[in-house]
Amino acid sequence: MQTSPIKLTDVIYNAANQSFEACVTVYGETGARKYACAIEAPITMSFEDAAKGLRTQALRRHAKRGGLHSQMRRFAPQQRAPRSRFDPVRWLETLISGEQRNAA
Repeated sequence: MQTSPIKLTDVIYNAANQSFEACVTVYGETGARKYACAIEAPITMSFEDAAKGLRTQALRRHAKRGGLHSQMRRFAPQQRAPRSRFDPVRWLETLISGEQRNAA
């Protein structure tokens, strides 16, 4: 089994849910994916054990390629067709000349 590099950030203990929560980034061949992970555990659990549980949860999600994740991709904007520069004076002249043509 090949392991991917993992980074845990924003590890907190949520006392309301009695769980450790973290943003876990898994680096793979296709880039980095971030998973919001949480494990139910007492506050007395050691940080190393909590981190191990969070890593395991993230790797399971990453292997399934399912669930909610975040991924950064480079966006290449598409080239737009060139337009002529807006000339307000010419636009006003067109409006004025158009009104005279339609006058009774």
